[in-house]
Amino acid sequence: MLLKPNMNWVANQGKALPTVLAEVEMTPDYFTVNFTVEEPSDCFRAEVKEDNGSSWEDSCVEIFLQNPANPAEYFNFETTCRGYLLAAHGPDRNSRTKLTQPEIDSVIRTKQLASVAGNLVCWGMTVQIPPSLFGMRTFEGVTLRGNLYKCADKSKTPHYLSAFPVETEKPDFHRPEFFHEF
Repeated sequence: MLLKPNMNWVANQGKALPTVLAEVEMTPDYFTVNFTVEEPSDCFRAEVKEDNGSSWEDSCVEIFLQNPANPAEYFNFETTCRGYLLAAHGPDRNSRTKLTQPEIDSVIRTKQLASVAGNLVCWGMTVQIPPSLFGMRTFEGVTLRGNLYKCADKSKTPHYLSAFPVETEKPDFHRPEFFHEF
């Protein structure tokens, strides 16, 4: 699926924006998203150097998933282009509990090193999320709802893309009412 910018958001208007393709796969053992990113160099940023850091400030791909074991909460998995992960869960944007380092370590991140082609920075990230983070043994027979995002709030050209439309006045990814089935 192609992630698209909401052109009603002023932050996305009048700019060269990234192109992001996401391939989603669910097996009994993992929910996997393979992101391929091509972004103008002004959109690219790689400064975060730790897990549970401010990943959204860097070139980042994000997976938000409603918890199938507790639909009142959702998880956010925000992975920088360097592979650092911010992960948390809770019922809304303000009531988040960050995952512990062992929980973060259970999320497999495989990065494709960034390369430059003209004015584009090309990189990729595969993120594999185990069912154990949701308190489940398997994803077999489970339907997942969520959304996928790309952003870089502190790049020279901040931008906001999503797989499914987010109909808000300004960028706001913590909106489970806009989640869809994968």
